[in-house]
Amino acid sequence: MKKTILTFGLISGVISSALMICMIPFYDKIGNDKALILGYTSIVLSFLLVYFGIRSYRDNVADGHITFAKGFGVGICITLISCLFYVGTWEILSRTVFQDFMDKYSAAMIAKAQASGASAAVVQAKIDEIQHMKEMYAHPLYRMLMTFIEPFPIGLLITLISAAVLRKKAQPESAQTAATA
Repeated sequence: MKKTILTFGLISGVISSALMICMIPFYDKIGNDKALILGYTSIVLSFLLVYFGIRSYRDNVADGHITFAKGFGVGICITLISCLFYVGTWEILSRTVFQDFMDKYSAAMIAKAQASGASAAVVQAKIDEIQHMKEMYAHPLYRMLMTFIEPFPIGLLITLISAAVLRKKAQPESAQTAATA
């Protein structure tokens, strides 16, 4: 079990990290909204390894049988490894080549709030909220938690779906004998 989890978790994490690194140079060119769509698409792609990891475990380790709970356990472990890669990669990038991310992100959010046509009080409240978020994001633990929360729900959903789709109960011995006769 450990080998399957580590193999597929590491592959998923490397894919996640590589896609994040490849997208960073395009962030300024495509804008925040398109970058979010592209970012979440890459997260979904990296989490496809959860499905293949559960299937590999079922077919190669568990003799073709897996319960939902066991499939969920394998999948969530793969998800956690991939999320740790995602957080680690973001921490490295945000401290090196993308140090101004939060400045750019908050400026884009403020511009969006100002262009929304909302009242001055609503816009100011949004600006205050964005400034507070920016202050909190400067704390490493908060930043890591927020970064972890980005991919984890997607991985959880893919884990639940994959565990449900791939579950296969063992047939009783009499049913196996009848099927081969």
